[in-house]
Parts: sequence; structure tokens; C-alpha cells
Amino acid sequence: MSKVLAAERRPASAPAIDWAAVGESLDARGFAVLPHLLAPEQCRTVAAMYPDDSRFRSHIHMARHGFGRGEYKYFAYPLPDLIAELRASLYPHLAEIANRWNADMGIEESFPVEHAAFLKRCHAAGQTRPTPLLLQYAAGDYNCLHQDLYGAHVFPLQVAILLSAPGRDFAGGEFVITEQRPRMQSRASVAPLTQGDAVVFAVHHRPVRGTRGTYRVNLRHGVSEVLSGRRHTLGIIFHDAA
Repeated sequence: MSKVLAAERRPASAPAIDWAAVGESLDARGFAVLPHLLAPEQCRTVAAMYPDDSRFRSHIHMARHGFGRGEYKYFAYPLPDLIAELRASLYPHLAEIANRWNADMGIEESFPVEHAAFLKRCHAAGQTRPTPLLLQYAAGDYNCLHQDLYGAHVFPLQVAILLSAPGRDFAGGEFVITEQRPRMQSRASVAPLTQGDAVVFAVHHRPVRGTRGTYRVNLRHGVSEVLSGRRHTLGIIFHDAA
């Protein structure tokens, strides 16, 4: 087996994650950092997939759609082994948090334990296009604040993994998340990421407990301007697109 294929197929390290701490951070801030989810070799292997159009179903230039500057490609099925493993292994832990959040917000929808069962729900509703994506930014590129919804069935958490090394491969390009709180000014946060780190964050909204009970906070995410170099990110979205 080649070194590239071996790196691509190496099992993800999801079982070593402190999921209690992840849940606490998501409850408090709407995002949580998973340190060293991928090894540097895995990061390089995934980033090197970008020029191979046979792996992808579509190619988006952000400026054409008013999304910012930069570009990204959505993977086609079948997904690369590593990405499929990440999607399947992270989902059950996040589904537990998602179900708790929905209950707190009075949302009746609940999510099955296995990702394959959730995908069947998406596909039955016509959401059949895979959503994991690979993003590429050069100097001057950025991603406007947005939400990745894609259809009626939306899993409320997603993951972004930084494949490039800050300070070596690029400068700037911070992951930014904002919360729009009722009757208050919006709050912005920056997730500190190094190569191989992942950030788990709310896709749309999350519950916040106030003096009068639980209310919903709306969130958006984006990437600040890349000042130099090139930045690659792997996005893991758990619902498929219509």
C-alpha cells in the first residue's frame, strides 16, 4: 500500500476526545476545539486531493456568489475513506449533544444514534448530495459569515479541520463565529487552531439559559482575510444537500 493511501485510511482519533469537555464548551460558547484530530501527514494527504477533480461533485468560486473570496469543492460519493470515517465516528457523540439541545429548545426532531440512519432520512427527503468539502484560500481571500443549511433536514453541529500550519503555510485566516443574542449586541469569537485541530460549532442556533428560561441564539461562521500564503480546510457537514 502506498504511503498516501495508508495515511488516507488511518483510523480517526475520535475515541480519544474528551466529549464531556466538548459538550461544556459548546454549551458555553457555541464551539469547541478538538486538538490534533488529524496528524500532519493526514492533513497534507487531504489537502493534496484538491487538484483531483475526480474526487469532487462541484467547484465553487466564492466571489461569483458573494460568499467572499476563495474557493471550495464538495466531495462526491464515495467519500475518501478518512473523511467517511471521520463523519461516521464523530456523529454519534455529536448526536447526543444535538438531541439535548433540541430538547432544551423545544424542537421535536431527534437524531438517530448512527450516521447511516440519519443519511437515510436525508436521502428519503431528496437530500442526496454529499456535503463534506475542501476549501482553499490564498492571500486576500476570506469567507463571509454564513450558515450551512442545505435542506429541510439539518444536523445542528458541524466540524472544520485546519489542514495548513499557521505561521508556516499562511498568516491571518482565523476561524470566526458570531452569536446574535436577543436584545444584545452580537458577540464574535475566534477559535485558536493549529494544523490538524478541528473546531466543532453550531450550524444555526443553540440553546442559552437565561433568567426567564431557555432561548435560542443564532450563530454564523466565517474566515477572516488570509494575509499571506495558502490555507486549506476540511469541512465535515453531517446532513446531505438537496
